[in-house]
Amino acid sequence: MIDQPRRLVVVSNRLPLVLSPGADGGLVSKPGSGGLVTALLPVLRDRGGVWVGWPGIADHTAEVEAALDRSAKKAGYRLAPVALSAEDQAGFYHGFSNEVLWPLFHDLQSLCNFDPSYWRSYCEVNHHYAQVVLAEARPDDFIWAHDYQLLLLAAELRRAGFTAPLAFFLHIPFPPLDIYLKLPWRFTLLRALLEYDLIGFQTLRDQRNFIQCVRALLPDARITHRTRRVDLPDGRGVSVGVFPIGIDAAAFQRQARSAGVTAAANALRAELPQREVILGVDRLDYTKGIPLRLEAFRLALRQYPELQEHVTLIQVVVPSRDDIPQYRNLKTRIEQLVGEINGEFTRPGGWVPIHYVYRSVDRLDLIAYYRAAQIALVTPLKDGMNLVAKEFCACSVHGDGVLILSEFAGAAAQMQNGALLVNPYDIEGMANAIRQACTMPHAERQARMKRLRQGVSRQNVFRWVNGFLEAAIARDLDAFPLPPDYVPSAEAEQAYWDTAFAE
Repeated sequence: MIDQPRRLVVVSNRLPLVLSPGADGGLVSKPGSGGLVTALLPVLRDRGGVWVGWPGIADHTAEVEAALDRSAKKAGYRLAPVALSAEDQAGFYHGFSNEVLWPLFHDLQSLCNFDPSYWRSYCEVNHHYAQVVLAEARPDDFIWAHDYQLLLLAAELRRAGFTAPLAFFLHIPFPPLDIYLKLPWRFTLLRALLEYDLIGFQTLRDQRNFIQCVRALLPDARITHRTRRVDLPDGRGVSVGVFPIGIDAAAFQRQARSAGVTAAANALRAELPQREVILGVDRLDYTKGIPLRLEAFRLALRQYPELQEHVTLIQVVVPSRDDIPQYRNLKTRIEQLVGEINGEFTRPGGWVPIHYVYRSVDRLDLIAYYRAAQIALVTPLKDGMNLVAKEFCACSVHGDGVLILSEFAGAAAQMQNGALLVNPYDIEGMANAIRQACTMPHAERQARMKRLRQGVSRQNVFRWVNGFLEAAIARDLDAFPLPPDYVPSAEAEQAYWDTAFAE
């Protein structure tokens, strides 16, 4: 890790742990999961710092503080909670964040609910987060905020006179101009984002969309094309960079080879002998394209009957917000499709085409699914990155798996030379890709997966952190050359986004 005297203050919607009521009436603390937590914990331990976020429980009591203090002592850095009421969560998180920003930034503006009360709640809660940062941060700290819930944080901090460096990373896509224009608060949000000193995106596509919005909506801003720097009328300069997030590939590889995972994967394969196992793993969300994927699988079985009784799709869906009607309807539609497909194709000999799993899956069980599968079907309608694709490749330790990947996933630009890219709206195209994956020669499988595994290992989550922090310290992205083994090159990724969707 880089050697700098500044403390790191991470600000995200949630703390890297979850507090919940225990059976004895006390609070139970569980570590958070995900690449962000994995990557930033060693940085905070090495540098010292603070993590600001909501602790996952509405009531902010002395018991909550005590539980966080205990966890902080073990972690080696401070946990600073943001107290949010149930009403705050309803308007800020479930409302504006997930009924406005989430669908809008995923190009699904027809699903947005532009309720003005949601916007007011979003502003108020970003102010709450800013107050906690002001109470915790020192003048020489470096503040790194994360994701779409905190787009207004820098503006709130600057309004309070805060002068320390501020950086932001958007984990989800940034929409093109014609979609961003639908947002009633488009000017306020864009100006607030430009209060950060560095803004990071997952892909060149997202960076380009953002620059296009700035150019169209803020004509007084001057954009330096070579360095992607935005110079504002007040004399400030904002750096805009691309930092594709990765995974801890080495950890996934180690666990995939462990005795427990190997036994679990072998047991799964024993239940499906002589079959090509196709795996889908998704959170319950309309952006993941699960119904269209199931339709494509059905079409593949109809058009290519030789696949029948020789392939099995394991579709894992992790519950998410199923108390909301839209998500309940999605769950119902998925279950209907699974029932229809199994009803049409199940054979008396015991072959069931789809094994449907609707539950949370712990990390080792998930890795066992990755190991057991020969093909991963990752077809979101749009994704900032999609780490499932990278996790599958890291866990394909025999080197012969096949990745079918949506061209609208951020990971597509990095993984285009190994994956089979598909348009998730093209049911026939996905059906053809399924057949191609199932019949692909072994040598081609190995060559493709070798490229994918090398890329996932090189562009890992720790390199993502180092790259972002180095760029933030430099404050000039042009002064931070990427290592020569960067996968892919910026030129290759730019070429992909320039040609992938050509008419």
